[in-house]
Amino acid sequence: MKKIEIIVGFFVLIGLVSIFYLSFRIGKSEFIGEKTYELNASFSNLSGVSANSRVEIAGVKVGSVKSIYLNDDFRAVARIEIPISLFLDDDTIALIKTSGLIGDRFIELLPGGSGIQLEPGDYITDTQPAIDLESLISKFSFGGLTDSK
Repeated sequence: MKKIEIIVGFFVLIGLVSIFYLSFRIGKSEFIGEKTYELNASFSNLSGVSANSRVEIAGVKVGSVKSIYLNDDFRAVARIEIPISLFLDDDTIALIKTSGLIGDRFIELLPGGSGIQLEPGDYITDTQPAIDLESLISKFSFGGLTDSK
């Protein structure tokens, strides 16, 4: 009887260790054993995007936002983490997108075709902030969207 209890306890312990390991890896948006590298993208407005926001290419999650900080030029910089197997060129475009009308914001990457690969730590220079719906609605409401011919 004691031998069975020891074996069961051992398997329970292995199961708990496995659950903690997997939850740690998934929580950091890392897939098991996959190597990643970091890129930076500088935006004039990064409102709504936070650490752990997703990074997508063509609607497929390929990475996540590791951190956000303000640089010396008062621009918001998102440090993104993507798999090392994903090669992006230096003319890649980073856009802020929204899931649905009022959903979460994320970074969408539009890969370029220059043939010059971005290295770890490089900056994606061609970026586009999210459309500010509040200012757009207020301009429309107060007649700020008229044509000036």
